[in-house]
Amino acid sequence: MAMAMSMAMGMAVRRAERLLMARSTASAARQPPRNWLLRGGIAAVALMLGYVSTTQTLAFALIKSDAERANALAPGDGRVAGALSNKLITSNTRSVQRLRAVKLARQALLNEPLTVPAIDTLAINTLFAGDTSGARHLFVHSSELSRRDLSTRLWLIEDAVNRGDVPGALMHYDIALRTSRTASEVLFPVLSKAIADPEIRSALTKTLSTKPLWGADFLGYLGGSGPEPTVSAQFFEHLTIEGVSIPEVARITVVNSLATAGLHENAWSYYRTIRRGASRRQLRDYNFQAPLQTPSVFDWMPVMNEAGVNASVNGGVFDFSVPATVGGTVLQQVEVLPPGNYRFGGMSTGIDQPPESLPYWQLMCIDGRELGRIEIPNSSETNGRFSGVVSIGTDCKVQTLRMVVRASSKVGGVSGQIDRIMIL
Repeated sequence: MAMAMSMAMGMAVRRAERLLMARSTASAARQPPRNWLLRGGIAAVALMLGYVSTTQTLAFALIKSDAERANALAPGDGRVAGALSNKLITSNTRSVQRLRAVKLARQALLNEPLTVPAIDTLAINTLFAGDTSGARHLFVHSSELSRRDLSTRLWLIEDAVNRGDVPGALMHYDIALRTSRTASEVLFPVLSKAIADPEIRSALTKTLSTKPLWGADFLGYLGGSGPEPTVSAQFFEHLTIEGVSIPEVARITVVNSLATAGLHENAWSYYRTIRRGASRRQLRDYNFQAPLQTPSVFDWMPVMNEAGVNASVNGGVFDFSVPATVGGTVLQQVEVLPPGNYRFGGMSTGIDQPPESLPYWQLMCIDGRELGRIEIPNSSETNGRFSGVVSIGTDCKVQTLRMVVRASSKVGGVSGQIDRIMIL
């Protein structure tokens, strides 16, 4: 009985499906031809819009790499034509190309009146014609439309400089550096050279006092990549007097740049503006209480030239650990001690080595001559104290004090701490 009912229901469902399909076919047959034409037209428009959208998207993607192809894909787009016109006029000065660039720019502005590259193209063409005033008018108009166009800003900077308008030039520098990610690559080197001019230095100080977003980056660049470290140091001193904050790393970098250039007196002079109270007759941070993230050559500088060497200034001690069979300098500080005899002394903990593997302090003249050594005995001897006398002649104005670890045959290598080192 159940099977018979199931078969009857299945037949009923299949009859219903056939009836619905027949009705659908009949309804379609009764529709007028114009309905089919309308549907076909909508489909064609949708296809065309999809094609246009795709070609425009592709054209925008190609603007920078292949402007000609981009323009071929979207010939009626003012933005694409403007980009091509600008590329043509900036990469080729031949009259034929310039004429084409101008034609493209004018067409671009007809299609899209706010196309900045097209305005720049007309401005450059005006410059070729010798009309600086007309070009200035166009570039200013371009600037009003978009503050982000770097080529416009660069021309306005150059124009302001040529007219002796230093504040105007720096205003455009500020805008360019705030609105373009690549502007610093072009403008930082130029600006770092320009600070040698007192007028520019004074105006730039006022700009930096407003704390622009690019200020810290520029000062960091100036400290490490400035063309003249002496000029950078003078400018930093000027900024400090005027109350402009300078990143510590930039100031230290200037000190090290001066020292690397062999200008140790200049380096020491500027260093003293950073570390107030520093004396050329004493070591800095004799008890290792001031660990520095960015030490200068006049501060303690741990040295780790070999794999497995650990050296750090931390918690009032200099801590070092050197693997077996490895030796060399682990700590150093540049000095500017005047001529004379000096007694160095200090204290160690944890040093336990045979006599031939004991570390020592070495004072070297900047020209490579050794001025003297101070042996560091095992910490169990003399309560860890060590001392020695070193003489400095009139022919050595700059020295380097360094701690040297000798290679050890002990399995654990050489390790220990220095609690203090000073001139007694």
